[in-house]
Amino acid sequence: MHIQTVIASTPILDIACEISGPETGRPVMLLHGWPDSTRTWDGLLTPLHEAGFRTIALNLRGFGGTRFRRADTFRSGQLAALGQDLLDGLDALGIERCAVIGHDWGARAAYIGACLAPERFSHCIALSVGWGTNDPDQIVSLQQVQNYWYHWLMALPRGETLVRQDRRAFTRYIWSIWSPDHPLSDAAFEETASAFDNPDWADIVLHSYRARWGHAPVDPAYDAIEARLRADPGIRVPTLVIHGEADPCNAPETSQGKEQFFAGAYQRESLLGVGHFPQREAPNETAAKILSFLGV
Repeated sequence: MHIQTVIASTPILDIACEISGPETGRPVMLLHGWPDSTRTWDGLLTPLHEAGFRTIALNLRGFGGTRFRRADTFRSGQLAALGQDLLDGLDALGIERCAVIGHDWGARAAYIGACLAPERFSHCIALSVGWGTNDPDQIVSLQQVQNYWYHWLMALPRGETLVRQDRRAFTRYIWSIWSPDHPLSDAAFEETASAFDNPDWADIVLHSYRARWGHAPVDPAYDAIEARLRADPGIRVPTLVIHGEADPCNAPETSQGKEQFFAGAYQRESLLGVGHFPQREAPNETAAKILSFLGV
């Protein structure tokens, strides 16, 4: 498989993209999560290409080869920033309309992009995350409070030290507990973890988890987007949610009962025995559900 690396220059970022599949295929944007990289999509690429799609996997800000264009830009990990990066990336690549598939952070970016600019997306597919969970004042079950232990840890100086000085041990442990029934290999982790060597990775990660709970100042550049999302969180793009029933990060119930947010077609699929990484743990089943939703 030939994968072409392209840099999409936006007003803020030089986004490193991996493009593959038939040149005339319908475009699909792929957005990875945390702690992950574009390698997370490797198990889905062949099915998507064989179905006629051209895939564009973006390295999120702070990951892989993506770089900020200016040294003085706020290293914001806000979810609104991730959503704007998606839209800016489409503009830089000259893509008017596409499908988008996101996992974890990438799912949140996909939701936000679809909410802000529905005309840019034919389909929105989100893995392991439900919509409407960006409010720092949201009600969180005690089970989910426990699941988010790593959020609370990163709000502390001890957690910051861990992220900055021992990121591989921290993220490898996360991988081990988030896929309890489908252990992910050391080789897969090492291939992915190189994306965490990005010089902005620690700043972006710490700011993202602190800002979403009100524990860090936010970038005023995204105030208008945040206000827009609060005023009208409805999504008008056909949306599919895929959630593992054994997900110990985002409990399956966190993506249930979200129908009121979707004015277009909405579908939720659960995967028995699958943890937080459906695309890695059950790539064939995940690909089949995605392709069915895309009308293939």
